[in-house]
Amino acid sequence: MALGTRRTPSGTAARRRRRWTAALGATALALTAGGALAAPAGAATTASVAVDFATHCVPPPIAGIPPIDGTTTAQITVDNAAPKVGDTVTVTYTVTKPAASNPVDLALPENIMTPSGKVTLGGAQTGSVTVTGEKKNPPVPGKGAFPPFSMTGTFTVTAPGAIQLSPGDYNIHTSYIMELDTPCTVSNPPAPVSETVTATAQPGANERALQLDNASGAPGVRVTVTGTRFTPLTEVTVAGRAGAAETADKMTVTTDSEGGFAARLMVSDKATTGIVAYEGAAWDADKGAGPVAYQVIDDTPAPPGSQKITATVKAGTLSMTQAGDAVALSAVDFGTGGAATGALRTVTVKDFRGGPAGWSLTGKVTDFTGPGGAIGAGKLSWTPACATKAGSPSTCAPGTAGPVGGAGATLASTPNGTVTGGEFTVDAGLSLDVPAFTAPGSYAGVLTLTLS
Repeated sequence: MALGTRRTPSGTAARRRRRWTAALGATALALTAGGALAAPAGAATTASVAVDFATHCVPPPIAGIPPIDGTTTAQITVDNAAPKVGDTVTVTYTVTKPAASNPVDLALPENIMTPSGKVTLGGAQTGSVTVTGEKKNPPVPGKGAFPPFSMTGTFTVTAPGAIQLSPGDYNIHTSYIMELDTPCTVSNPPAPVSETVTATAQPGANERALQLDNASGAPGVRVTVTGTRFTPLTEVTVAGRAGAAETADKMTVTTDSEGGFAARLMVSDKATTGIVAYEGAAWDADKGAGPVAYQVIDDTPAPPGSQKITATVKAGTLSMTQAGDAVALSAVDFGTGGAATGALRTVTVKDFRGGPAGWSLTGKVTDFTGPGGAIGAGKLSWTPACATKAGSPSTCAPGTAGPVGGAGATLASTPNGTVTGGEFTVDAGLSLDVPAFTAPGSYAGVLTLTLS
């Protein structure tokens, strides 16, 4: 993958300008796939809508001008509007009309502005997608309007259903005379929905799901456990869990003709930290759902003359981010071949659910295609490594070193436990075994990571 160089202004130009007052800029993004794991961008497959939203932009302090409150017009598009769970979707955030124009008389030269931002996810999947753009803009005259710019990024689909995409905050970084930033925030978040992605489950995937009407209760309180997508007209065990072990809280129920059920489970065991449901005589992850976090609250009365003080810790979500979306492996020689090596961009996993469930991060790769045909997915191997942030209840375990392949392999995981969670960084050394007489050129494949 080609690395760009940054040009700096000459000393004469620097002396001619006493201060830098540009606020915003424009680019058009085109991510290139020059390395072996660079994901190719695609055209949007469905129509999206342009939306307007109020924006608050803060010029660099050196500009000496007040914040700019205006209206941004933007549009979100995707390369796949009907993905499956585990697929990677490329998102393009195009600002067709920025909230402000060049606030000063000084003309701005070309190719000095780099945009970045966020796309907000809602509906079946929440969170945000980091998007970035090229340092590529036409000259902007003094007091002139800023032209449109685009930014792209990717996210991995983690849940089936309608996922709504809205424009989020964006920032313009300028590299001219000095390095400056102009952040622009959505005044009334979230901005209107511009694009909707409808995700479906992978064929053969376990779609069983549980929902509780309450996340906590006193000993002996009944919690309503609602199950969906189990096998129709089948007996299901609903049970409390303390880590990997079942507690004394247990009952059975039969699903209806659509595979659903509603059970009223009495939770009395103070050790219960989660609730599961499964088909068959014993827990089976492929035929069950959960654990869903549940807390038994000790309601023992306080002794006379004392006061019982309680505090609540709110559960968060399981999420991951990655330090980049492209990896360039080392080159190998025609006629010799061998290992093209590199390193996976660092993945950060944050498990802030606070329940008994662990997590698993898996990856699968496509064949590497290029001018000489394809190098099979099984030729890519990795050596996983992971680190656990101090104080985390769980400990991250790296997957086994070996081929990744199209079927996939485990990159890292944490086990179920009484209380799980924490923050983790995951890395891997990569090696692609290139046959000796593979035709010269660039070969690219797509590595998809799935957190569950």
